[in-house]
Amino acid sequence: MKKIIIANWKLNPPTATKAISLAGAIERGIKKIRKAEAVIAPPSLYMRDVGRVLRRARLGAQNIFWEDSGAFTGEISASMLVSLGAQYVIIGHSERREYFHETDQEINGKIRRALKGGLSVVLCVGERDRSKEKFLQFVKQQILAGLKKIPRVYSKKIIIAYEPIWAIGTGDPVSPDDLYEMTLYIRRILFDLFGKKAAHTMRVVYGGSVSSKNAASFLSVEGVDGLLVGGASLDARDFVDIVRSASFL
Repeated sequence: MKKIIIANWKLNPPTATKAISLAGAIERGIKKIRKAEAVIAPPSLYMRDVGRVLRRARLGAQNIFWEDSGAFTGEISASMLVSLGAQYVIIGHSERREYFHETDQEINGKIRRALKGGLSVVLCVGERDRSKEKFLQFVKQQILAGLKKIPRVYSKKIIIAYEPIWAIGTGDPVSPDDLYEMTLYIRRILFDLFGKKAAHTMRVVYGGSVSSKNAASFLSVEGVDGLLVGGASLDARDFVDIVRSASFL
């Protein structure tokens, strides 16, 4: 299975013109890379423009609503995302949980709607403070709640992104040894949810202060299938270097 590198642009860049330029630069850089997959998740306002530029990379979304239509001002549905060409959607990111107070129940509803609508889901989980003894249970609860009552048939369209909050944007990423242990722990949870085959084949990726300098160290950890990249994805050269490093593993 190819490694997957997912770019989360968050609330960047400031204009559609810059978004198109950034997407174009990434496309030019990865056009000859065949042994790794790339996904770009721009702000929803830029998705159509960015999608028109993409050829090698896939288009992703940063958010979704748990209903497909209705009186929900400002929201975006699965069918809308699909109509723009999206194939992936990030759900449960720590910034959505913290700043927009998304609950596990709401995240589960979003995942259900996304999968039903034909999208692949990137479910983000991660602890705020590793010094607390119950941080493993915290991550487990996020996974169990997010994937509650999700049929096994959908497991192949779900990616678990382990993104510890304390590592996001701090320049202090998790160690490869700790990442290996967490990956095993996550796969044990997936085993209980979906069975042995799914636990081995579902993708588990890492996010949190990822850069072109440390990407290979994470990608070389057994059981890590890719990366969720924030700030480094806003620099075309850095992001291309990360995708290239994934192609060698």
